[in-house]
Amino acid sequence: MKTMNNLTDQQLIHLYLDGDTDALSSLVDRYKDKIYTSIYLLVKDKYLAEDIFQDSFIKVIDTINGGRYNEEGKFLPWVMRIAHNLCIDHFRKVKRRPVIKTSDDHDIFETLNFFDAGADEKMMQTQSHQRVTKMLDMLPEDQKEVIVMRHFADLSFKEIAQLTDCSINTALGRMRYGLINLRKLMIEKQIAL
Repeated sequence: MKTMNNLTDQQLIHLYLDGDTDALSSLVDRYKDKIYTSIYLLVKDKYLAEDIFQDSFIKVIDTINGGRYNEEGKFLPWVMRIAHNLCIDHFRKVKRRPVIKTSDDHDIFETLNFFDAGADEKMMQTQSHQRVTKMLDMLPEDQKEVIVMRHFADLSFKEIAQLTDCSINTALGRMRYGLINLRKLMIEKQIAL
């Protein structure tokens, strides 16, 4: 017998439609970290990110329950598009553009819990991540967005292109120029990671 973790996204959606609410919980658990982190990196506010995350899954549930979910696409890119659009809607409402950076209160690298290291090593890694974050803040918005989606949300370039409404070549170009610009900043500022 398969456990919920071994089921595909489509199988979990069908189980949910058949009345198994645990299937939806399993699906949310599978992707919540990637989706929340991507939202947080765009809005830089923990509470706003939580609200947008919840709104995203309300839309997901409404769409699935309404029979409007198209099974041809992958579940994660679809939810990421919903979350991305909700972030854009938020910024349109407050009439400001998203800037990808961490807040002073929280280091995004600590919230992701990438490392299990000793105190000295952890401090060095934190400083290194802070430097990278500051350099990311210096990049153009489109380059920052692609780097965050690729490295933090682990999306493919095809998925990034769909989310940002551009071609795959444009997404690849933005990533390339973003990385080139990060290298230049490291040389200019003499930053060692």
